Amino acid sequence: MDSNIIIYKEFIMKVELYHTSTELKQLFRKEKNPRTAARIRAVYLAMMDKTAPEIACLLGYTRRTIQNWIYAYNREGIEGLKESCGRGNKSKLNEDQIQWLRQRIEQRPTGEDKVCVFHAVDIQRIIKKQFGVSYHVRSVRKLLKRLGYSYVSSRPEHPRGAPDKREAFKKKSVIRSGKSVLIIMENK
Repeated sequence: MDSNIIIYKEFIMKVELYHTSTELKQLFRKEKNPRTAARIRAVYLAMMDKTAPEIACLLGYTRRTIQNWIYAYNREGIEGLKESCGRGNKSKLNEDQIQWLRQRIEQRPTGEDKVCVFHAVDIQRIIKKQFGVSYHVRSVRKLLKRLGYSYVSSRPEHPRGAPDKREAFKKKSVIRSGKSVLIIMENK
């Protein structure tokens, strides 16, 4: 016998009788979320004495996934099949600290900040100093976005640039004059 062949014993899965097969059929047909509908359908097929590998083949999922869904249904019923919102990471700052930070940002930089405008690095430093909590700069940006702040920057101007020449150029620009412009691009 070849050692590369894996034989799975196909057992019919036990399904708790929270619903009849007719009720399950109606539930998966009415379900708006297609993922939940597929899970309910898997339970329905298991109730019809299909094995996990057969259901996996019919629905396009792995045998283990089907077994997990049946296990979840047996534990919690239909609620066990519905998608739950991910918990995500908890904020390192509590609500009071976030309120303090919001007020601090609204006050604008002070002399001890040694900056004209706040950047994420500056907010990171303030959080570390005030609360002793370390944030990555990217996480500070995400926190600021969640608080409703966005990154706004003025366009840079050269210190020796002449504003009058810039305005004259804008007024004389070919594009603004309404004339046709032919752009030729060559491949090299």
